[in-house]
Amino acid sequence: MKTLRLTVAQATIQFLARQYSERDGVEHKLFEGCFGIFGHGNIAGLGQALWEQEVNAPGSLTYYQGRNEQAMVHMASAFARMRNRLSALVVTASVGPGATNMITGAALATINRLPVLLLPSDIFATRVADPVLQQLEHPVERDASVNDSFRPVSRFFDRVMRPEQLMSAMLGAMRVLTDPAETGAVTVAMPEDVQAEAYDWPEEFFAKRVWHITRPVPDGGSLERAIAMLRVAKKPLIVAGGGVIYSEATDALRRFAEASGIPVAETQAGKGSLTYTHPQSVGSIGSTGSTAGNSLAREADVVIGIGTRYSDFTTASRTVFQNPDVQFVNINIGGFDAAKHAGSMVVGDARVTLDLLTEQLGDWAVDPSYRAHATDLARQWDTVVEAAYHLGHGPLPAQSEIIGAVNDLSGPRDVVVCAAGSMPGDLHKLWRTRDPKGYHVEYGYSCMGYEVAGGIGAAMAAPDRDVYIMVGDGSYLMMAQELVTAVQEQIKVIVVLVQNHGFASIGALSDEVGSPRFGTWYRYRNSETGRLDGEVLPVDLAVNAESLGVTVLRAESLVHFRQLLVQAKSLSGPVMVHVNADPLVPAPSSESWWDVSVAQVSSQTATGEAYERYLAHKAIQRPLI
Repeated sequence: MKTLRLTVAQATIQFLARQYSERDGVEHKLFEGCFGIFGHGNIAGLGQALWEQEVNAPGSLTYYQGRNEQAMVHMASAFARMRNRLSALVVTASVGPGATNMITGAALATINRLPVLLLPSDIFATRVADPVLQQLEHPVERDASVNDSFRPVSRFFDRVMRPEQLMSAMLGAMRVLTDPAETGAVTVAMPEDVQAEAYDWPEEFFAKRVWHITRPVPDGGSLERAIAMLRVAKKPLIVAGGGVIYSEATDALRRFAEASGIPVAETQAGKGSLTYTHPQSVGSIGSTGSTAGNSLAREADVVIGIGTRYSDFTTASRTVFQNPDVQFVNINIGGFDAAKHAGSMVVGDARVTLDLLTEQLGDWAVDPSYRAHATDLARQWDTVVEAAYHLGHGPLPAQSEIIGAVNDLSGPRDVVVCAAGSMPGDLHKLWRTRDPKGYHVEYGYSCMGYEVAGGIGAAMAAPDRDVYIMVGDGSYLMMAQELVTAVQEQIKVIVVLVQNHGFASIGALSDEVGSPRFGTWYRYRNSETGRLDGEVLPVDLAVNAESLGVTVLRAESLVHFRQLLVQAKSLSGPVMVHVNADPLVPAPSSESWWDVSVAQVSSQTATGEAYERYLAHKAIQRPLI
């Protein structure tokens, strides 16, 4: 058997450079690059190996320099999402804080079912230098490391304590990364001494390996049961989730919806499953839904969930489905999600299953009056959206007007990116999607700080599209440093920074729960009251972006903002358009609810009134079983 003598780190990088995915006969390079920040834990191991790979095999696994470990994972997650999970990125960090900084990113990737390979450095396997710098010492578990924190947020975890273990660890990692039902963050912890240790590897380990991503066909019996339920349904509703997008099932969904006449409402991850102009598209659903989608959901007798995990926002905390006889048909590649709400489980690929349903239902369709009713509700909602886009509010524009301007002036294939604050809810309600990959809102973890990093990752995955990063000042302050990475790599993103001097989303929520905007304004401490209710802080985030090398355009009005958006599109590299907004103008109501606990007792009238409202909504909450 022929062997190659390499370090563990060199073997890891060479192995990763030769992995491919394949679906529908099309091969994709599984790993297109590696983000890394180096320290004593990985500079002589994975750092040296990445350098050697660039010298010996340029372009086989490009190294990208990150500025924050959490942000690197966000960029990798966004990249995988834009590529429909067929390609991914690797992320490596040093031992200790460098490694644990990635945990938030790992949780985000796993919650959103996005493949990301994490290679955190670990403490010495030999323990000859214990305790090393940044090592956590556990008095009764000598093999414990801070990297054990990755276990609950990873879909796969291993620690390579000996070179011989690398091969099984890497093969196990690839299996999970390329399994659409199991994928998420995959963590392989690598002790710093083991990374640099040499070993004689069989050449077969480095041969090109193609991981075939299958399209599982649902069981015949489960499909028959689903069809039987649909045939007697009077008011069925489709809830399209992220699985529709990842399966590339949007055309299959369109054919099924057109043939059956069943209206389609979309989750955050599923937005774009149908273009907003399609007659069967009724917009979003749930706590941040359209009135059209939520109205149909309240009356639906059969709900066909396709590739959705039914988050609390999708179900409006289990209050949106009010038909006492409602039943669920759950089409999902994972049995865990297919079983939710005691639904009739159809475990299979979304595209394959939709094609089978279209074929086997034949000429069955909903009553024409129901089809027309759904289309009419959608048109009514679009009128509301149009009005929100053009409120004529002043002197500061409303957030809905800013969203409308970006939507109007962006191209059909351009991408909007967001994650946290009030913006995701407004986008879910108001953004008019025209392309399956044109809407990229991370709402599984809704992680503040994802926006800039996620937008850069999306642009790396789709350089032929303009990417608009919609971010408020709160999220921008959480994590904006990856703008330096965009400058370094000349990655074109258009950052729309909406300045409203505080946490607008939580401000509105605190009003709702009876603690009026406490702790949500960016204000000086008032010497008279002792509280943070003084003058507005003199923070200028546009200057901050300029200091990072970004081209900054400052909007003085909504009209000027629109002009600057056109200008930004013509510029190269990262561009920021800074605009001040009025945070007190809400988007149109979704006529739904979100369960956030309210204090049961309080000396404050506002809190007591909030609790009475809370009880009224709790009264209609259902177990859905």
